[in-house]
Amino acid sequence: MIAIVVPTYNERANIELLYNKIKSIIPDDFIFLVVDDNSMDGTREFLEELGQKNNRVRLLSRPKKAGLGSAYRDGFSQILKENPDYIVQMDADLSHDPEKIPEMLAEIEKGVDLVIGSRYITGINVINWPMSRLLLSWTANHYARIITGLRPVIHDVTGGFKIFKREVLQSFDFARMKSDGYSFQIEMNFMVWKKGFKIKEIPIIFIDRHSGTSKMSKRIVWEALWMVWRLRFKSIFGRIK
Repeated sequence: MIAIVVPTYNERANIELLYNKIKSIIPDDFIFLVVDDNSMDGTREFLEELGQKNNRVRLLSRPKKAGLGSAYRDGFSQILKENPDYIVQMDADLSHDPEKIPEMLAEIEKGVDLVIGSRYITGINVINWPMSRLLLSWTANHYARIITGLRPVIHDVTGGFKIFKREVLQSFDFARMKSDGYSFQIEMNFMVWKKGFKIKEIPIIFIDRHSGTSKMSKRIVWEALWMVWRLRFKSIFGRIK
């Protein structure tokens, strides 16, 4: 069974489109879990109604906006109770193309533990970002790869389109993790690598959000800049668990 975990905050214009696309690609055995941070645009109400009609839809409703990393931690903890074989994480804004899921699953079934949809493995495959945003993302990604030691392992350490084997997520104690945004993606990749799991990237084309507003902020960027040094020191002093 496949589980898809999607965090939302005011994504009503996108979430129905995303669900319908996934349903057309994976028509049978999947669970669609949305972690919603008290959206005010009807996202939560739409999902509640959809869940009443379709038992594949799950809604984890949180009382306030608490960050991307927190949403994924709560979502992973919740979905693992249903014992899926594979867990997909992706954004709600249609920047991650569900058409790539079968290709990513094929790699998992060959024995890979984590498959990453990479924007940077074959150059820079990003569409509709302003140059300032693109430079920020590429620079932060390159910086994180160097400091953490992930440079020869992963080209896109800050991307959010991934598929995990269940055993990978079961190896984490999410209560110990506090990172958010970019830094959550970096920390997860780093820990998967340090735990000895097999990682593979496949190229994707990242298209900027269909509608809505980006949640990126300067705080998220600065958190990522400090996170990589924390991971580096933990690795040096043998404190990776």
